[in-house]
Amino acid sequence: MTPRLTPGGQGPARRSGQRRRAAPSRTGRPVARGATANESADTRRSANRPAARRTMVRRTNVPQPRHFTGRATVLLAVLVALALAYTYPVRVYLSQQSDIARMEQAQAEQRQRISDLSKQAALWKDKKYIETQARERLLMVHPGERLLVVITAPEGATPNPENPADTRKSPPADPWYETLWSSIQAADAESDK
Repeated sequence: MTPRLTPGGQGPARRSGQRRRAAPSRTGRPVARGATANESADTRRSANRPAARRTMVRRTNVPQPRHFTGRATVLLAVLVALALAYTYPVRVYLSQQSDIARMEQAQAEQRQRISDLSKQAALWKDKKYIETQARERLLMVHPGERLLVVITAPEGATPNPENPADTRKSPPADPWYETLWSSIQAADAESDK
């Protein structure tokens, strides 16, 4: 099994959780014993990797994180489509519920009217109720009874308690032809002025 290389090809990649160990030098070159530690480190580095280039490396810009990823955009589009798809059925459902409530209200009113009419029909089956209604509405009486009708003054009229006969009679009005002749004479008098 070959060790996993880093993206730069510089050796095995570190796995998370492992400590980095100092790797022994695998070059076949002997290190001089009289050399200092700095020189041996430089020799080891240059043997493991190629010489560093002195040219400037062109850096690439890291792409800025977008606010909406592609998945989030697709999810948002699906949610909007579902919301639009459910608006019409919800509107139909709500209108049906209002129709049902209105019809139930109309049925309750009809039931109340039916019960009122049933009670009234039961009253009309009673003979005494029919006689009472005939006396009140039609002013009918049994043979031999005398009917007395009280006539009241119209609303807003002021009765004259001293002479009730004077309130009923008004002074005789002039005949229409005298009224016409007097208006013609008045108009003629104004035109002469």
